[in-house]
Amino acid sequence: MFLFAGIASGDERIANKVAEFYGIDKITGRIINFDVYIDETVRFGALHVTPRVCYSRPPSEPPKTTSFVEVDEITLNRQIRRIFTGWMFADSPGLNAIEHAVYDIWLKDCKMTSDEAPPPS
Repeated sequence: MFLFAGIASGDERIANKVAEFYGIDKITGRIINFDVYIDETVRFGALHVTPRVCYSRPPSEPPKTTSFVEVDEITLNRQIRRIFTGWMFADSPGLNAIEHAVYDIWLKDCKMTSDEAPPPS
């Protein structure tokens, strides 16, 4: 008798090519929606955002969207300082959102395609 027959269907995950973020500039109050391809770095104000993976579940499963993200800040003296490395959760945006003095960033979704052009190979 086997007790373990493989991965349960609730553990299925889809590795997506694009992470979709919301960003807010606290000075202007502007909220921006932006896409970033996996392993690509996009600048949002003084921050550089690089998603390393972005996982979602099949449509038949309850939503669970996560991304492992690295965020660097470009300081006034042009130094690069890592301010965040970790998992972001779209269903709990306040849990691991980037809360910077000027900018906030949180994960909205993961997807396979984007209207933005992919990075050069």
